[in-house]
Amino acid sequence: MTLIAEGRPAHDVAAPGAMREDPGAVEALLAAVDVRLRRQVRIAPAPGEIVALERDALSLVYVIEGAVRTLCDGRPMSLAAGDAILTPGRSALSLRTDPGARILVSTLALTDRARHVADALPDLALVRDFAHHEPAAATLATQLGEDLTAAPLGSPQRAGDGVVCRMMANTVLVSVIRAWAAHGCAPAGWPARTSDPFLEKVIEAIHAAPGRDWTVEGLANVGAMSRTVFAERFRAAFGTSPASYVTDVRIRAAQDRLALGCQVSEISRDLGYNSDEGFSRAFRRRTGQTPSAWRLARTA
Repeated sequence: MTLIAEGRPAHDVAAPGAMREDPGAVEALLAAVDVRLRRQVRIAPAPGEIVALERDALSLVYVIEGAVRTLCDGRPMSLAAGDAILTPGRSALSLRTDPGARILVSTLALTDRARHVADALPDLALVRDFAHHEPAAATLATQLGEDLTAAPLGSPQRAGDGVVCRMMANTVLVSVIRAWAAHGCAPAGWPARTSDPFLEKVIEAIHAAPGRDWTVEGLANVGAMSRTVFAERFRAAFGTSPASYVTDVRIRAAQDRLALGCQVSEISRDLGYNSDEGFSRAFRRRTGQTPSAWRLARTA
């Protein structure tokens, strides 16, 4: 699926259909964005040179100067200076630059707690005239990453450079997603996890209170369905059982709390586990590590 945020409409009014998404849900999604840098460079490829984006990685491309061409659903598509594209890497994508083009290519990896963000994105999101929609973020994009178009200055890295670069990349990424969502591209109700409004109520309830003692019957009641119908519709929509989904939400919530320095016993209690041992077993089954080991690895 490819969705395009068009350029500035006449008289600077929002594009038809803009802001059809749920503002609260969009804000929650943007707040969840958290990335690690794989590679971030500004390049000026030779005319006609092909730049292949990584598979299974979140890639953001911003056109600083010139023009870039790619294929969109098998059809040629051109990008001009000030345009941005974003892809979660579910399919192969390559770019071909025209003479004089300079681009930022930011290859990112979502952290464990933010991996659901990729699920909400289309295969390719194009934001026309991103420089107009988000001028501050666009200016930041022209400075991100290592500049491979200039002679190296030989300046040593300063303490904290990695942290600052990651935060800057986060800011640009959030701005691209917001621009894409705010200018008529996001499907109605985005970023709802399902088109079934009854199942969406169930999902909202789970995320709002992951520590509640959820049973299939209790979740079915939230969705105003019988137990059997609910279980079948849930698995058809999400490819997993309600119990497994609840566990996944709890583990992600646990990872957020661990990253903030909360104690394992406190997290275990708040997320509805009867004991620290039970919580640790569930956490290890999902992540391959104990809660303490996961936190230590993240800190390192």
